[in-house]
Amino acid sequence: MTLVLENLTKSVDGEEYLTDISMTLEPGSFNVLLGRTLAGKTTLMRLMAGLDQPTSGRVLMNGIDVTGLPVQKRNVAMVYQQFINYPSLTVYNNIASPLKLARIPKDDIDRRVRETAELMHIEHLLDRLPQELSGGQQQRCAMARAMVKDCSILLLDEPLVNLDYKLREELREEIPNMLKGRETIVVYASTEPAEALLLGGKTAVLHEGRLLQFGPATSVFHNPGSVQVGNIFSDPPINFVDAEVDGNHIRLGTGQMIEKTGHLTDLPQGSCTVGVRANHLGMSQSSDNDIAMQGQVELAEITGSETFVHVHYNDVSWVIQEEGVHDPRLGDNVTFYVDPARLFVFERRGNLIAAPTVGGNARLS
Repeated sequence: MTLVLENLTKSVDGEEYLTDISMTLEPGSFNVLLGRTLAGKTTLMRLMAGLDQPTSGRVLMNGIDVTGLPVQKRNVAMVYQQFINYPSLTVYNNIASPLKLARIPKDDIDRRVRETAELMHIEHLLDRLPQELSGGQQQRCAMARAMVKDCSILLLDEPLVNLDYKLREELREEIPNMLKGRETIVVYASTEPAEALLLGGKTAVLHEGRLLQFGPATSVFHNPGSVQVGNIFSDPPINFVDAEVDGNHIRLGTGQMIEKTGHLTDLPQGSCTVGVRANHLGMSQSSDNDIAMQGQVELAEITGSETFVHVHYNDVSWVIQEEGVHDPRLGDNVTFYVDPARLFVFERRGNLIAAPTVGGNARLS
């Protein structure tokens, strides 16, 4: 089954929550809605599910207009941030509940419950009550109840956000494998760029109710179509500096001159914005091509395996991502480096002009 969203707009009391969103989701595809809080991810999912109706636009399933069809008449399932299980029912009966409502034969219910529980690695917990489970096991139970229906569309609204780090990492790796081989369209909402890359598939970048870019996750990551997409699909947000292309050089607003070579060769003359991700800046020189920049340390955030150093120079702020634990002193003047081959170039605060040529897997660190 193919799901087509056609010019969807949603307004509430005169305020526009979604604006003219169009997407086509293929059978068996895994699709991530990536955006910050209030980007419109949950609103869009509710329109896909039939829980809400759009102000304008259409939802098509296999070419059939289902825009006005309520959720009860659509073959969809949804899992929320707050995992919901029936507290008085065992894990078995929680998973079986939608099949019982659909009056599926008892033998089929038993087979499908056990198959789905095994897929979610909770087959040994079927006789327990939800309060006897860990947070991760409860979320697996909620997801199993959604998946057991063998639905056409599975909507996962930030389903891992309330779990601890270890469980999130484990389930992020497992979820795509669990759903592999099914014809189900999976839509997964997230605020985290790293999660979108880990889950793979396609990523739709949303911002303030608008769809900015949609395509394979690694393609969108390596070729953000605009400054906004680059910001949203980077953690921390991408570093930007205004610049001028003048002859054979790019003059950064901080004063550095960069030669137009490689992917920068054909840049048009005039104003532009240069961007570089935090993990492509370093406190030490890594090659002869590196350009030196300066800044004054404003903050150092140590996350355990990495340190984010915030520096400021000439009205421009930079965030540098360094591996390991570092402790630069606040107020120190430091030199940091960037390889010009890592630079993105956009129209002045606008659309992408040039992106680095990359190889291998996309990663944020």
